[in-house]
This record gives sequence, C-alpha cells and structure tokens, in this order.
Amino acid sequence: MSLRIIVLAKQVPDTRNVGKDAMKDDGTINRSALAAIFNPEDLNALEQALRLKEQYSDSTITLLTMGPPRAAEIIREGLFRGIDNGYLLTDRVFAGADTLATSYTLHMAIKKIGNFDIIISGRQAIDGDTAQVGPQVAEKLGIPQITYAEEIQSVKNGKIFIKRRLEHGIEIVEGKLPMLVTVNNSAPECRPRNARLIQKYKYAKTPSEKETENRIYVDLYKSRPYLNLIEWSASDIGVDNKQCGLSGSPTKVKKIENVVFQIKESKILDSSDIQIEELIVELMTNHTIG
Repeated sequence: MSLRIIVLAKQVPDTRNVGKDAMKDDGTINRSALAAIFNPEDLNALEQALRLKEQYSDSTITLLTMGPPRAAEIIREGLFRGIDNGYLLTDRVFAGADTLATSYTLHMAIKKIGNFDIIISGRQAIDGDTAQVGPQVAEKLGIPQITYAEEIQSVKNGKIFIKRRLEHGIEIVEGKLPMLVTVNNSAPECRPRNARLIQKYKYAKTPSEKETENRIYVDLYKSRPYLNLIEWSASDIGVDNKQCGLSGSPTKVKKIENVVFQIKESKILDSSDIQIEELIVELMTNHTIG
C-alpha cells in the first residue's frame, strides 16, 4: 500500500528572542527583524509522515508552506529529512493573513496539488498559538479531522488509527481517509537531517532564489531537475485575492503588550509532608495549579 501525504509546515519567527522591533505598527509580525525557524510542532508532524513513509512502501510526502521567499528553507529542511517534494506559496497578496485567510490559501493550493490520502500538520504555530489553521483547512476541503495526535499507529482498509493525547489521558480513535491530522508536541521529535540528503539537496532553490544565484549554477538545475523547487503565486492557485492576506483577515490586532514575570514574594518550606500538602492546597485554591 502507498499513501499520498501532504505535510503543512510553517517558518515562524523565533519567539524566544522577541525584541522591541518584533511588531509593525499595523499589528503584524515584523518577520525581517526576527530569526526564522521551522515551527516546532510541524516538525513533530513531519516525523509522523516520515514514519508512515517507512511503514508503507512507495508512499510520497509533499510539504506545503506559505510565506516570504526565505520560507523555501522549510522545504529544504524537509528534503534533508526525507520528503519527496515541496511547494512554496509566496505572494505579497498572502501577507498579513490570519487563520481564516491562511487556511483559505492552503486549501486552494491543496486542491491544485490534487489527490491525497492524509494531510498532517502541527497542532499550532508558536507565532499565533491558535490551533485553528489545520481544522479550518479540513473544513474547507470537506474532509474529517483528528486533532491532538500523538502517534499515527497504522493505516489499513481505508482507515487511519491514531493515539490522541488529551488533558486527562489518551484515547485511540479511527477515521476514514482522506483525513487531516494535527500533531501535538508530545509526539516523537523529528529525526535529524540526513548527511547524504543534505549533499543531494543543498542547492535546491525556488525561482526567486535562483534570480540571485551565480550563473554558473544554471546548468546544474537543468541536469538535476529535482533541485528546482516549485513556487506558486496567488494567480497560480486561482485564489480570490479578497480572501487572502490582510484583506481576507477579519482578525485585527488591537494592542501588543510585553509581559515580564517578576517574583514579588517567596516562601521557604522544609521537607515535611504537612507543609508540602498546605502548599498544594494553597496553589489549588488560587488556581495556580488544578
């Protein structure tokens, strides 16, 4: 059995190093001022896709990402780990999209890609923490979804079996293909990059990137077509521009505020069971825990 898998991944700003220039005046992220990384939970999703590919021969993995031209790095990171191909959605029309506009653009691109069995994405991106894009894509495509996945256990007879990690435990669920799955950060970490694949794909570029390349590489891209990464604009996927980017985003940022946690009081305990129990009761009473 072979599976056609699409992984939704995002290049996100490294929120561990947010400074005063992190936001623009219009409330959108100033991505040029922040280092960019592979969204962590999308890496968990990628690992699940790679395990399915190992489990079911002849399966293929396509990575789909949306962002500025530099987001092509996400596709290369996927190729270094074992995906088969990728698509970069990049256009000024897509800029400033909220979850509604993002899911609209992604679902239009998926329709252009064509047939698929499973779409896998991270539960949420660290630059938004909404956990909405995956489910919205599923709704727009009219397919079922399973969220909070910790492990995709198997696929057989047109059904997928998944272990979900919930707040108070785990459950095993099944669903019919095609299916969209969102993956938690409790899922296994993604494998490291493969040295041989790095050597094979290190020169893989999108058309936008090749415009700034030295001309000596022209023949390389002709002789090795797998190095030509696909880049789609708004017109390529046939979107309604009014539903993309800022114009298609009803969510507006009203205010950005930096919150710094400071210690105002402390309490020293000994190792007695009574004091520990009293502390737990106090923390539960003020809803710090529980």
